[in-house]
Amino acid sequence: MDALRTDEVRDARNRGVTFLGIAFLFSIFVNLLMLTGPLFMLQVYDRVLGSRAVETLTALFLLVALLYALMAMLDFARGRIVARFGARFQSTLDQRVFDATLRDALVPQIRAAPARALRDLEAIQTLCSSPVLLAAMDIPWTPVFLAAIFLFHPLLGWLAVTGGAVLIVIAILNQMMTHRKVAQAQAASALANSMSENARQAAEVIRAQGMRKDITRRWLTQRSAALSQSIAASDWTGSFTSLTKSLRLFLQSAMLALGAWLVLQNEMTAGAMIAGSILLGRALAPIEQVVGQWGAIERARSAWSSLSHYLAHVPVEPSRTRLPTPEARLSVRNLTIIPPGSETPTIQNASFVLEPGRALGVIGKSGSGKTTLAKALLGLWTPAAGEIRLGGATLDQYDPDELGRHIGYLPQHVTLFNGTVAENIARMSLNPDELAVVAAAKKANAHDLILSLEKGYDTVLEGANSQLSGGQQQRIGLARALYGDPVLLVLDEPNSALDTEGTDALNAAVREFKAAERAVIIMTHRPMAISECDHLAVVELGRIANFGSRDEVLNAMVQNAGAIQKQFRKAGEA
Repeated sequence: MDALRTDEVRDARNRGVTFLGIAFLFSIFVNLLMLTGPLFMLQVYDRVLGSRAVETLTALFLLVALLYALMAMLDFARGRIVARFGARFQSTLDQRVFDATLRDALVPQIRAAPARALRDLEAIQTLCSSPVLLAAMDIPWTPVFLAAIFLFHPLLGWLAVTGGAVLIVIAILNQMMTHRKVAQAQAASALANSMSENARQAAEVIRAQGMRKDITRRWLTQRSAALSQSIAASDWTGSFTSLTKSLRLFLQSAMLALGAWLVLQNEMTAGAMIAGSILLGRALAPIEQVVGQWGAIERARSAWSSLSHYLAHVPVEPSRTRLPTPEARLSVRNLTIIPPGSETPTIQNASFVLEPGRALGVIGKSGSGKTTLAKALLGLWTPAAGEIRLGGATLDQYDPDELGRHIGYLPQHVTLFNGTVAENIARMSLNPDELAVVAAAKKANAHDLILSLEKGYDTVLEGANSQLSGGQQQRIGLARALYGDPVLLVLDEPNSALDTEGTDALNAAVREFKAAERAVIIMTHRPMAISECDHLAVVELGRIANFGSRDEVLNAMVQNAGAIQKQFRKAGEA
């Protein structure tokens, strides 16, 4: 299983391996050109100063300028190539991760995971596009530069090797001592961010219930804990970074001092002394850079493991043969539903058939299983036993997007997205059918309501911050459910925010939908919501306690059934 978990992330990385290969090829020439400075020093100190030849100095200087210009171009090119590798890595997985987050967000117990998955992808992309990757490509050249120092003098070489070994030990200690602290800081920060997002979404409740100060104190406590752990992790990482930098500078000075002593002993030239110091700095620079960016490396490594595990947990949606538009006939047989993350069924052994042109009302107390049944009928939750068929095919035979086009859904709490009213009704299609948008609004009796807005169908909504009332949002949500001419309409507490006019409009829309030989299911506990229902199903403790025609079930289950039926007749006459 662990091997499978890394497949998608590893494959996304491997698709850009050509970029890495080219960048590494450029790194070879960049590092070879890094020898320009030391070689120039050797020539200046050992030949130019001794011969006092200005022409030689001029020629060497022009050559060095040309080589450095070439190195700058190659270094710039490999940096841009690595940045594009990171961009390609992210673009390869963007759709996959976003699709997984949408599917996984249906499971209440793990809703925090989708947000982390997107952040994990960004963390990996950031590292792939950072100079750290270039430093990693330069590290293999460290032994080459150290070997070159040995050519100047063995003592200089052993000093360089010893210094490099100490830096490597520091890097290992850095990884061992900061890994857990960085992970703890990230977890604490994620917890504080999650609470702030929850508080933002519940801002009205917090203000109305006088919870602002207490919520703020709780958030500050979590925020302070996250900040403390972040500072602690930063202190450790920073201490290793400072130690690495100081040690590298000290080693360069030590190399210069040792070289000067060897010059005084006539065992090497002054040019070799300067060149050895420059080579040592170049040899150790990549190690210093990696240690300095260890926090980003740790975040990316943790993100890689987390994202790989997450994508393995949410496999790719299998392709399905596209089926024709189904008949509006819904068949439920021996259905048992166990919500994701739970072990207890909330719907057990439910069976019923809904024919075209009919409406079914599902009634029951809160927590009886109505919403669970709705999610199963929408294909959001997979049956633990039994089956649901629409037009003869089980729901899992339909592609999820295709199934969504055949089913109109009005949830209890309507969510509108950033976009115009028309785009929201068109289910955020990039190419909405304007005639179909207006037709759906008319079917939902929301056309006049929309025209009364400042810019009508072109009124821009700001998602959850929309200024529309709850009833207006529900009517636009109903228009969205009716868009595209679905064969089945599932309404969950559809009149919870509607006034009398809105309820009448809803009932008219249901009548028109039935007249077109479509099927309707309404989950509710409000009597007026079932006035257009032909059948009723009473859900008690996850079981269908009674099923039959509306009036028969009302007479059997409700004491004031006559009064309710009288209200239905008045509503129908109106």
